[in-house]
Amino acid sequence: MEAFDYRDGELCAEDVPVRELAETYGTPLYVYSRGHILSQFHALKNVMAEVDPLICYAVKSNTNAAVISALAGEGAGADVVSGGELLRARRAGVPADRIVFAGVGKTEAEIEYALKEGILYFTVESEPELERISEVAQQTGTTGRIAIRVNPDVDPKTHKYTSTGKKENKFGVDLERAMAAYERAAELPGIEITSLHMHLGSPIMTSDPYAEALEKVAPLCRDLKTRFSTFRHIDIGGGLGIPYREEDTAFDLDAFAYAVIPPLKALGLTVSMEPGRYLTGNGGILVTRVEYVKDNPFKKFIVIDAAMNDLIRPALYEAYHAIRPVRDTRETVFGDLVGPICESGDFFAANRDLPAVGPGELLAVMSAGSYGFVMAGTYNSRPLAAEVMVSGNQHRLVRKRQDMEDIFRDEVIPDWN
Repeated sequence: MEAFDYRDGELCAEDVPVRELAETYGTPLYVYSRGHILSQFHALKNVMAEVDPLICYAVKSNTNAAVISALAGEGAGADVVSGGELLRARRAGVPADRIVFAGVGKTEAEIEYALKEGILYFTVESEPELERISEVAQQTGTTGRIAIRVNPDVDPKTHKYTSTGKKENKFGVDLERAMAAYERAAELPGIEITSLHMHLGSPIMTSDPYAEALEKVAPLCRDLKTRFSTFRHIDIGGGLGIPYREEDTAFDLDAFAYAVIPPLKALGLTVSMEPGRYLTGNGGILVTRVEYVKDNPFKKFIVIDAAMNDLIRPALYEAYHAIRPVRDTRETVFGDLVGPICESGDFFAANRDLPAVGPGELLAVMSAGSYGFVMAGTYNSRPLAAEVMVSGNQHRLVRKRQDMEDIFRDEVIPDWN
């Protein structure tokens, strides 16, 4: 579904005018479309129905409890990368046996917590992690179900910071030494070998990398089925991309299914996958108000009340986000859309045609439902933005705006006397 569109010249979130949301909750403001998120989930579930995957939402993409809860209500699991995300998923209603735990640096405390909760499996990133899970499992009288993350050395053709499946990346175990890692796991007490995991990076816009990776890991999966009676599952990761620019083509789900379902059926394993951005990315916007329009001899700057602390992707990745006016206008100006933070990297769009707006008018930074608020901070002592979810003509505050006391609450000035 189209989450954000114009009606009578006003940008709406589902059936609610964005201007109404800004007036009610203030700016900067994250707005999420519940309908879009669930529509994306069901589209993926339906196209993959032949292998009936467990779709584990990648919580890191958007950790708001309302988002996780909405997906959990439709049967989604969760892919978590920390004890904090595990707690979030459990509190939002995700059953422990539908949660997988990834990440290269799991602590003993996190492993103990996950074992006691009874998660589906750990995605194991290294041989030392196997040893640690075994030790903690013995101490707690539990069993750690594991999927070794196999690095198939496939280039997903994405940003170098978000590519995870090449041999030079920090994630996973090389394909060449994967069997040795599984053999070591079989020797360790408290470990049950259940799965193989792969993840290539994000955002990926074609099915080709997935097909290539499955071709590479298929022989290993067949060997594992033969050697270990408990091996029964493959996790194909996530990374499905979304269109950020108006001219971008949406990820082709039918082509994806055509590429991955036959090899998955041939393996005869149960399947899981871990989409994040695909579910939530275009289901969110960041609404911001123009403070100043500044001209200098070289270019025009539109200065807004949102900043890189609210949405860091443009500064961190030089990521592109479309900018749309809340009051529709076809007039444009050429320049930069910038925030108030004292950094030259505090921009949302640079050297682009932007909506011609004046002070007090509203803009929407599109495709902000993933890796937006979740990566926000309080740099320059700026409070975190509020978050709102829309469902049809209803809207609810799903995280209140921070105030200054929230920022300072945990600081202590020591008494040196």
